[in-house]
Amino acid sequence: MSKNASSFDSLLRDNLPKYLRKIKNMENGGGLHSMVLSLVEKPLIRIALEETDGNQTKAAHLLGVNRNTLRRKMHDYKIKIKS
Repeated sequence: MSKNASSFDSLLRDNLPKYLRKIKNMENGGGLHSMVLSLVEKPLIRIALEETDGNQTKAAHLLGVNRNTLRRKMHDYKIKIKS
Protein backbone atom coordinates (compact mmCIF):
# COMPACT_ATOMS: atom_id res chain seq x y z
CA MET A 1 0.00 0.00 0.00
CA SER A 2 1.35 3.43 -0.89
CA LYS A 3 2.06 6.02 1.77
CA ASN A 4 -0.87 8.18 0.58
CA ALA A 5 -3.27 5.23 0.62
CA SER A 6 -2.03 4.29 4.07
CA SER A 7 -2.52 7.86 5.30
CA PHE A 8 -6.05 7.94 3.87
CA ASP A 9 -6.82 4.59 5.49
CA SER A 10 -5.58 5.92 8.84
CA LEU A 11 -7.61 9.09 8.41
CA LEU A 12 -10.77 7.07 7.80
CA ARG A 13 -10.10 4.68 10.68
CA ASP A 14 -9.49 7.58 13.05
CA ASN A 15 -12.44 9.76 12.05
CA LEU A 16 -15.20 7.65 10.52
CA PRO A 17 -16.33 5.97 13.77
CA LYS A 18 -16.82 9.38 15.42
CA TYR A 19 -18.81 10.60 12.45
CA LEU A 20 -20.92 7.44 12.38
CA ARG A 21 -21.81 7.87 16.04
CA LYS A 22 -23.02 11.40 15.29
CA ILE A 23 -25.29 10.34 12.44
CA LYS A 24 -26.40 6.97 13.81
CA ASN A 25 -29.86 8.18 14.78
CA MET A 26 -30.39 10.43 11.76
CA GLU A 27 -32.54 9.34 8.83
CA ASN A 28 -30.61 9.19 5.58
CA GLY A 29 -32.48 7.56 2.72
CA GLY A 30 -29.41 6.88 0.58
CA GLY A 31 -27.43 5.10 3.25
CA LEU A 32 -23.87 5.56 4.37
CA HIS A 33 -22.28 4.64 1.03
CA SER A 34 -24.26 7.24 -0.90
CA MET A 35 -23.66 9.88 1.75
CA VAL A 36 -19.89 9.34 1.89
CA LEU A 37 -19.64 9.13 -1.89
CA SER A 38 -21.45 12.44 -2.34
CA LEU A 39 -19.18 14.10 0.24
CA VAL A 40 -15.98 12.84 -1.38
CA GLU A 41 -16.87 12.77 -5.07
CA LYS A 42 -17.54 16.48 -5.64
CA PRO A 43 -14.22 17.76 -4.26
CA LEU A 44 -12.41 14.87 -5.97
CA ILE A 45 -13.84 15.89 -9.34
CA ARG A 46 -12.90 19.53 -8.71
CA ILE A 47 -9.32 18.56 -7.82
CA ALA A 48 -8.99 16.33 -10.90
CA LEU A 49 -10.22 19.17 -13.12
CA GLU A 50 -7.82 21.63 -11.49
CA GLU A 51 -4.90 19.21 -11.91
CA THR A 52 -5.72 18.78 -15.61
CA ASP A 53 -6.36 22.48 -16.27
CA GLY A 54 -10.03 21.77 -16.94
CA ASN A 55 -9.39 19.05 -19.51
CA GLN A 56 -12.34 16.73 -18.99
CA THR A 57 -10.86 13.82 -20.92
CA LYS A 58 -7.68 13.88 -18.83
CA ALA A 59 -9.64 14.39 -15.60
CA ALA A 60 -11.89 11.43 -16.43
CA HIS A 61 -8.82 9.30 -17.13
CA LEU A 62 -7.24 10.41 -13.85
CA LEU A 63 -10.42 9.45 -11.99
CA GLY A 64 -10.83 6.18 -13.89
CA VAL A 65 -14.26 7.03 -15.30
CA ASN A 66 -15.68 7.60 -18.76
CA ARG A 67 -15.71 11.23 -19.93
CA ASN A 68 -19.50 11.14 -20.28
CA THR A 69 -19.79 9.91 -16.69
CA LEU A 70 -17.59 12.79 -15.56
CA ARG A 71 -19.72 15.28 -17.51
CA ARG A 72 -22.92 13.87 -15.94
CA LYS A 73 -21.45 14.09 -12.46
CA MET A 74 -20.27 17.65 -13.15
CA HIS A 75 -23.83 18.50 -14.15
CA ASP A 76 -25.27 16.73 -11.08
CA TYR A 77 -22.88 18.56 -8.72
CA LYS A 78 -23.16 21.84 -10.67
CA ILE A 79 -19.41 21.95 -11.28
CA LYS A 80 -18.40 24.46 -13.92
CA ILE A 81 -14.99 24.75 -15.54
CA LYS A 82 -13.35 28.11 -14.92
CA SER A 83 -12.48 29.90 -18.15
